[in-house]
Amino acid sequence: MKIAIGADHGGFNLKKDIVGLLEELGHEYKDFGTHSAESIDYPDVAIPVAEAVAAGEFDRGILICGTGIGIGIAANKVKGIRAALVHDSFSAKATRQHNDSNIMTLGERVVGPGLALDLVETWLDTSFEGGRHSNRVDKMSAYESK
Repeated sequence: MKIAIGADHGGFNLKKDIVGLLEELGHEYKDFGTHSAESIDYPDVAIPVAEAVAAGEFDRGILICGTGIGIGIAANKVKGIRAALVHDSFSAKATRQHNDSNIMTLGERVVGPGLALDLVETWLDTSFEGGRHSNRVDKMSAYESK
């Protein structure tokens, strides 16, 4: 699977851990930055990751900031993106099964690295169920094209 990954300064350290997991699992990835703990604005990373996922250059994306909230709001401004903030295993699985999320957002200040790695692995291993959920996802897609 091809993964686009990025973080602002608030998610820089957790991003390094997740990149290690992606390498361990054999996923191809591109790191969109940031490459230091120096302060940056999260849209500067979220938008390029979201555009690359929406364009089909990557299968999914992972974005990290301090809370996972701001970077997710920015990503969701891009047409075709369904970014979901995840804090627990149930949500990591459900957002893939029911919402076909294509970007996962995490907060480095909210979840520790051990949990974060479990959440990433769960999210990557879970497929969209389709069926009754497809109608809901299709309604969201139709609305964003207006």
